[in-house]
Amino acid sequence: MTRRRSPMRVRLTALGYGVFYRLPHKLRMRLVRLATPKYTIGAVGLIFDSEAADPGRILLLRQPPGRGWTLPAGLLGRGETPLTGAVREIAEETGIELTPDQITPAVPSAVVHTNGKWVDTVFTVRVPAATTTLDVDGAEVFEAAWHAVDELPKLTPATARLLAIYGIGPLAS
Repeated sequence: MTRRRSPMRVRLTALGYGVFYRLPHKLRMRLVRLATPKYTIGAVGLIFDSEAADPGRILLLRQPPGRGWTLPAGLLGRGETPLTGAVREIAEETGIELTPDQITPAVPSAVVHTNGKWVDTVFTVRVPAATTTLDVDGAEVFEAAWHAVDELPKLTPATARLLAIYGIGPLAS
């Protein structure tokens, strides 16, 4: 069962994201760091279509400001485990309700970004795209769509770098 947000909440959330993403990057990062622990920890979901033939399909999102496609991801709440955070973020951003036993840590399961203050915990899941209903809110996520792994759309730089670690996308060696 998916949670429905009221139209007013969606509009306010969209307004908040619109203002936040118009701030300079350095200011946005400072605001995030004020509200989060010393190390920023995120949870990322690599969601693959279990029915697709090789090389497969992956679920990507178009989020504000909409300059490229991303993965379902977000910051962990205080005291939240990476596994719980991944399940929550996937549900919030895609509408796919999972239980913790349905997702597995990716290999590698954590990616420390070059500045050393950002760590993404990465999880994988396989779901049948044909019978999986996607539900995005229009504020935090504009669109969710399945894409062939060998024909990805324009990705955000951070997403391209992360996917390359798993041998996916334009930066994969």
